[in-house]
Amino acid sequence: MKVLSIIEPWATLIKEGKKVIETRSWKTSYRGELYIHASNKKIKRSDAHTIELLKLIPDIPMGYGNIICKCKLVDCIYMDKDFLDEIKKNKQEFLCGEYSLGRYAWILKDVEVLDKPIHARGHLNIWNYDVE
Repeated sequence: MKVLSIIEPWATLIKEGKKVIETRSWKTSYRGELYIHASNKKIKRSDAHTIELLKLIPDIPMGYGNIICKCKLVDCIYMDKDFLDEIKKNKQEFLCGEYSLGRYAWILKDVEVLDKPIHARGHLNIWNYDVE
């Protein structure tokens, strides 16, 4: 299965349906089923931006070190001025990503929470997890 590791709380924001666009500095031609892995990197809970993000998912435990949900990656959009002007209208989504000219918006659909998280070591880029 194809997996993308994401730092918390962004992975949990996707799992909980609060974030539907993953922002990246690189584009991908991959489309299809994509599992979301919450990386082990711990968040700085005192950071003002992180505090705002955590308000969207109060009392939800972070999924550190686990594949926590799956979704469909349906598009990868280059962030031009028109895209940025439009996304700024969606305050919650704008809060949940790094939106700036020249980056990419990965559009995620049909998020499904896994019944049982899968412990896994994360990797950079889209990576393969072999189901045993």
